[in-house]
Amino acid sequence: MSGLAAVSARAGRAPPTPPADLTKVELVWIEKQIEHWIRFGREVREQVLDRRRRILFFPSGAVFALVRWAANEHGTMLSRLDILRAVGPGEPCQTIPTVTPGGDILLRVDGWPRVERMLQLIDAIEAIGIDPAEVAPDYWRHVHNRLAVGETPRAYTTQRHRAFLLARRIGA
Repeated sequence: MSGLAAVSARAGRAPPTPPADLTKVELVWIEKQIEHWIRFGREVREQVLDRRRRILFFPSGAVFALVRWAANEHGTMLSRLDILRAVGPGEPCQTIPTVTPGGDILLRVDGWPRVERMLQLIDAIEAIGIDPAEVAPDYWRHVHNRLAVGETPRAYTTQRHRAFLLARRIGA
């Protein structure tokens, strides 16, 4: 039983059914054990399950960054950052823990040094006045590929962003 269904069952009512075209992301925050958060992205709905868990809903096509970190008594077990595009009904997607039905993975990095590098890159994009959720999806794929082979990705510039917005407007 999912977290949402379990909470609703305890409350004695049926869980609300989210629209089929929304991507559901379940976030958990147990200090110094499991910490999931959204670094950027615009959800259209939020549902608080309890003080440690909540669900965010993203519309089809929305781009967001999901950070997952977990530790045990020996230290960090998992550090991962995924930049995903929410998919529409019937659209092919990759499965990602805590994301239903899944998403189009634009970028995935594992290990704290790479995650930290990505957080800095996202900060740099915000510093030039661009919302990372509006960045060209191909740029995130470029960054993923460059980091996968140990190369430095090209910077995202206002000129590149302007070109992306113009191409999107004309449907290219």
